Amino acid sequence: MIHTLRRCLSAPATLARLTDLAAGAPASAPVSLRISLGRATSDWLAQLPADAPYWYRARPDHDEYRLAIGHALHVTSAGPNRLAALDNAFAGFCRDWRRNGPAFAFAGFAFDAANDAPLPNALLAIPAILLESVAGECSVTLSAPAGRIAQAAAEWPRWLATPAIASAPPLRPSRPEALAERAWIARVNAALRDIEAGRLDKIVLARSRTIEADAPFSAPAVLGQLLAQQPSSVVYAYGSGQHAFLGATPERLVRLSGQRVDTDALAGTAWPGSLSLAETKNRHEQALVVRAICTALAPFCNSPPIAEPAREHAAGQLRHLRSRVAATVRPGTTLFDLLRALHPTPAIGGFPVTAAQTWLAEHNEQRTGWYSGAVGLLAADGDGEFSVALRSALLAGKTAELQAGAGIVAGSDAQHELAETTAKLGTLLGALAPPSATNSDNSRSA
Repeated sequence: MIHTLRRCLSAPATLARLTDLAAGAPASAPVSLRISLGRATSDWLAQLPADAPYWYRARPDHDEYRLAIGHALHVTSAGPNRLAALDNAFAGFCRDWRRNGPAFAFAGFAFDAANDAPLPNALLAIPAILLESVAGECSVTLSAPAGRIAQAAAEWPRWLATPAIASAPPLRPSRPEALAERAWIARVNAALRDIEAGRLDKIVLARSRTIEADAPFSAPAVLGQLLAQQPSSVVYAYGSGQHAFLGATPERLVRLSGQRVDTDALAGTAWPGSLSLAETKNRHEQALVVRAICTALAPFCNSPPIAEPAREHAAGQLRHLRSRVAATVRPGTTLFDLLRALHPTPAIGGFPVTAAQTWLAEHNEQRTGWYSGAVGLLAADGDGEFSVALRSALLAGKTAELQAGAGIVAGSDAQHELAETTAKLGTLLGALAPPSATNSDNSRSA
């Protein structure tokens, strides 16, 4: 497959077809040429570049894998109007987008609108090279601004020439976590006091853990383990050249297809040895999320959103309560309109939403990269899907920062919530360790 791809990139006919598509277009207009590569099974991990921006999105149980390499066009934003800025930029791209078939952009944003390190707070990009494998049908989409097609074509082979490291390095012994755990438990107890006082109903607290290795971490190796570990999740990654932000999430934030919107209300967690999902705490937490999502979607719909009954959903060794929520939105509603209404849901911030946001700011909640923000795929026709960026790791050389959170409601037990975050962090710990690792702390999957 890689040989077929390289022939496509170097073929004079490819440049000629792109030039024909660009005829008469503004110099800044995106131009995209989609080329079939035939049938094969490929997750594209061997093509992750070492020194170029990339995006990865896979749904293993749907036999769907996408790797985007390089940026043909991109825009960044931050602050309270960041999603509106991306919405306007994407609409501008789409007005002049020349293409011979489906074409996509990728996007990601942080939980907090003010967090801009080490990743851009909000980023949207049309990739230069998009490799797709959907139900065994493989294709490449090549994109460039109309005014620099020849220059872009000269860059494409270089991005494929240096793949990322593909082997997992040995992990160094973990540092003691007792002090950090006590501090996190103190925050849980502070949240419980404010919940009991009636100031809010739920707060989500994040916890991080830093892992070090003997050599630089390998994004392809971690992603490969996540694919095997959680085939029913969305496995995602964004690489900037210096950092790789990646993970596996069971939670859809929003999907728009025509005028139909679908989202997940996901809350409550169970793992081997934990309380049952049927416990009152888990049911209450999930009900808060359902109510808030339906309320957020209602202004965009002619009829109330419909929430399915909660069912158990497996994500590795973890299980959650999940309700699918669906509605028909009014014409003219954009994916970013829905994102602005839904983010942050009570599943990642708390409830009531504004009170929870205020509480988190006052208590100095820190979330690195895009953890509990979202990563998404947008089609040129306006459809698209965003997933909540959960169970994430931020890789930087020999260091990986893992993040996970727990929802605190009336009746929560601080030690139980700590155990929940430990189980969630185990998802990435298992993926970071070399496959032959035998240390139970480093090889645990969840």
